[in-house]
Amino acid sequence: MNSPVVPIAVVGPTATGKTALAVDLARVLGGEVVNADAMQLYRGMDIGTAKATEAERRGVPHHLLDVLEVTETASVAVYQRDARAEVERLLAGGRVPVLAGGSGLYVQAVLDDLRFPGTDPAVRARLDAEAAELGTAALYTRLGERDPVAAAKILPTNTRRIVRALEVIEITGEPFSANLPEPGPARYGTVLIGVDRDAGELDERVDERVRRMFAAGLVDEVRELEKRGLREGKTASRALGYQQVLAELDGDGDFEAAAAATAQATRRFVRRQRSWFRRDQRIRWFDGADPGLAARVLDTLGR
Repeated sequence: MNSPVVPIAVVGPTATGKTALAVDLARVLGGEVVNADAMQLYRGMDIGTAKATEAERRGVPHHLLDVLEVTETASVAVYQRDARAEVERLLAGGRVPVLAGGSGLYVQAVLDDLRFPGTDPAVRARLDAEAAELGTAALYTRLGERDPVAAAKILPTNTRRIVRALEVIEITGEPFSANLPEPGPARYGTVLIGVDRDAGELDERVDERVRRMFAAGLVDEVRELEKRGLREGKTASRALGYQQVLAELDGDGDFEAAAAATAQATRRFVRRQRSWFRRDQRIRWFDGADPGLAARVLDTLGR
């Protein structure tokens, strides 16, 4: 009897080797990759997001790459709808969906019962203005008073998420945290595979990845995307690497400094990713430096 088709989610910090593992698993299991990296949704943001090239995809179909223009704002709610539709389509066709990426909230949106209340432009505009006038710290303090559970899950410096949480509280009259349930059994019976590496080794991999990105033409990629409205994109313009290059295009044009700033910001981001994913007890963790990584994961999956 054939085993039931069960999705796999390959998650973890940036630069651990998730992309290669996801492709390995898809090739063996008869699967297709569903992107779970928020910045890889954007057309043209290839070098700076380490988007898999055609060669690196090794014939495995990839979905939800290159679906947004840089002027569009990425929406977790829209991603939830589209990613679930892809997963369900693949399951119906007997293909194994391999969800792969390091955007924790996007992964959780697919696998957990996250709700996304609507927005109110007037409330949002007022809160944005208050953030600009009073500072992010003041709004974070307000959030801590109104919804300490949500505040504990949001970085004190993340203005966008703090404003969104306060907006939802005001619109719905209930805590923002009511829309962020604790993880239960993963939707579709998905098996979560985490990839991580020694912290020092991963810092070195991040530094090397950033060097390769700049050598491969990240600055030219940003210049081209600037013509397509990158600066107007609220989400895309803040992507790691892209915002640092934009800053230098406006400043001294010191792209070595931009590379150093990108590496530093990415190392901080890796630590936040690790903290996010390590809270999820459903994840089975593996060492990305293991030369037999794919075989070890397949053995765990019973394949």
